[in-house]
Amino acid sequence: MTAANSTSGGHVSVYASGSLRPTASNINFEAGQTVPNLVIAQVGADGYVELYNGGWEPVDLIADVTGYFGQNEASGYAPQAPARVVDTRNGTGAPGGPVAGQGSFTVKVVEPGATAVALNVTATNPQEAGHLTVHPAGQAAPTTSNVNFTAGQTVANSVIVPVDKDGRITVRNGSWAPSDVIVELVGTYSAASPCAYVPVTPVRQIDTRESWSKGPWPTRGYLWQAFSIGQEAWVLNTTVTNTRGAGFLSVAPDPNTTGSYADRTALTPVRPVSSTLNWTAGRTTANLVQASAGEYGIVDFWNQGWDSADLVVDIFGYYDNW
Repeated sequence: MTAANSTSGGHVSVYASGSLRPTASNINFEAGQTVPNLVIAQVGADGYVELYNGGWEPVDLIADVTGYFGQNEASGYAPQAPARVVDTRNGTGAPGGPVAGQGSFTVKVVEPGATAVALNVTATNPQEAGHLTVHPAGQAAPTTSNVNFTAGQTVANSVIVPVDKDGRITVRNGSWAPSDVIVELVGTYSAASPCAYVPVTPVRQIDTRESWSKGPWPTRGYLWQAFSIGQEAWVLNTTVTNTRGAGFLSVAPDPNTTGSYADRTALTPVRPVSSTLNWTAGRTTANLVQASAGEYGIVDFWNQGWDSADLVVDIFGYYDNW
């Protein structure tokens, strides 16, 4: 889903037709911005979804259908802690240096046997406005985009994309000027994977702007959130707002139990290096994340900036063993 040609700030909510509009949001935008975000939406009984403009002025909406979920073997999902597979800034997984304008690279992100992968893709240091498109290796690039950016902007977006028989994808820079690209693997889909997607009515789980038991989002620290044990991963929309400086959000499973937090014996988890979204001062930024719940059903949300910010987390579904 992409919001474009906005004349003032606002948000977009996507939800099943025939249901009440949730408080959860999928995209947050400001005047003049073009903002994409991956949306996994429950559909109504008639197969429709509602698109709600929460702003006070008109905005153009673009919706690209990239797939659907059913409880069958082809949809099986295996989550993992985020792993960086490409960083063109230092030559990880791809040739070092920015991807040329109208250029592309192909990379193996998973072993053969997977049908698709869940990624977080980031454009950074772009010299001009443009977009990134991610698609299976060996196929022509589609006309749709996954990440839209302006000159100098760092922008991340979640991507679910099929892979070729060798587990490869291709990333194309649709700009006319170079840009660096970061790709992180967060999960795989295959017949051997154990989990099926279960949608829920969207609900707000965390909002540090309001009274919340764990207090404000700590600078250079993390908030932990216990989800129910038994689910392998959660589909969340994360939003960072009221930002006073630049930073990035990391989302990762927590190695502690709720009991260890209760008796104050929990150990501080290793700080992740992966990023779910990046923000700058004064900007509200959102991104979908498929968060692994780890062994104990706890997910950490790290504020990797040096300045204060607020965090909002909305739940849209989960992956359960069938």
